[in-house]
Amino acid sequence: MSGDLSVRFTGIEFDNPFLLSSAPPTESESNILRAFEAGWSGVVTKTIGLHPVVNVAGAKTRFLRAALDSPLITMKKILGALHSSWNWELISDKPLDWWIPRIERIKKAFPKKVLVASIMAGSGSDRELAHWQTLAKACQDAGADAFELNLSCPHMDRPDMGSNIGKDQQQISVVTQVVKEVAKVPIWAKLTPSTTDIVVEARAAFLGGADAISSSNTFTSLPLIDPETLEFEIQVDGLVSTGGLGGPAILPLSLAKMAQMTKAFPDKSFSGIGGIADFSHALSYFLLGCGTVQVCTAAMLDRAVGPNVIRGLIHGMREFLESNAHRGWKSLEDFRGIRRDRVVAQSEIRRPDASEYHGGHDAKGYAESFEKPAPAAAGGGK
Repeated sequence: MSGDLSVRFTGIEFDNPFLLSSAPPTESESNILRAFEAGWSGVVTKTIGLHPVVNVAGAKTRFLRAALDSPLITMKKILGALHSSWNWELISDKPLDWWIPRIERIKKAFPKKVLVASIMAGSGSDRELAHWQTLAKACQDAGADAFELNLSCPHMDRPDMGSNIGKDQQQISVVTQVVKEVAKVPIWAKLTPSTTDIVVEARAAFLGGADAISSSNTFTSLPLIDPETLEFEIQVDGLVSTGGLGGPAILPLSLAKMAQMTKAFPDKSFSGIGGIADFSHALSYFLLGCGTVQVCTAAMLDRAVGPNVIRGLIHGMREFLESNAHRGWKSLEDFRGIRRDRVVAQSEIRRPDASEYHGGHDAKGYAESFEKPAPAAAGGGK
């Protein structure tokens, strides 16, 4: 079949636009090597940091399924459709010194594949900001092709880490600028969806020098409570903390966040994340303007690194290009972003009688004004 699957994203050549995202599938050298062998064009490492990391006792990730014959959604093993994944796993518990020789070996084994180093540090002091530069310089010297700044992990207690940075436009700009000072490779900022207006945070990242935005990370959430035991379905000693929801359930949510950004910055680069399991899901991100997409949950459920998932994605894209050859579409760039402008404000959606709709404004008799009458002037009047 005809069609070119390769893409150029932030100046980097990719065999195809499909990457494994920073998550459990990319936590080890062996997994990353297997992923490249399977056909993924790029891999974003599990986030590398400098501070000591110790994960919770017990399960770190679980999958929720929806029963086929009832409203039940549970982490228990039932026959049903995949609803989502839930995790409260922190960043890599392996130190920088562990990662550096492995980055070197991976790049030596697959020099034409793209290895993106996900990195994270704090932002509460000059010392913490310097940690970002330490991580960046070490990873790029080892051969990393790009950085993904983790400004979005929803599990961090510290107010100057993870999604706590990603909710603060000033911290986003400062961190991005600090990495930009030493970076010789492109910088992607991975933003949190747990924000009021993600366009504000995206603007801050671009102002700080980011070459692309990755979005979105998992959504802050809690596991369900088992009605029989009255315990959370995932917990340690009866206690639970917020974790991240991913997988199919967040696909429409992540698309909405992405549409906000690609409409606001149509000339910028975006990597879409959230709920992708086949090409139809990836296509929605492409049509909204993404140049690459990243996969996690579907890969975790497919031999840890998704060999069948990537085969399906590649086959799906080839079929799509073939079926649209009559339009002259030969590559992603020919159709990227063509549905971005279809996302509009509510007031722009056609009504049966437009004259009767005022978008909640100036509708006579709809609601009385909240404005209070001006107080009478002080002093005696006539």
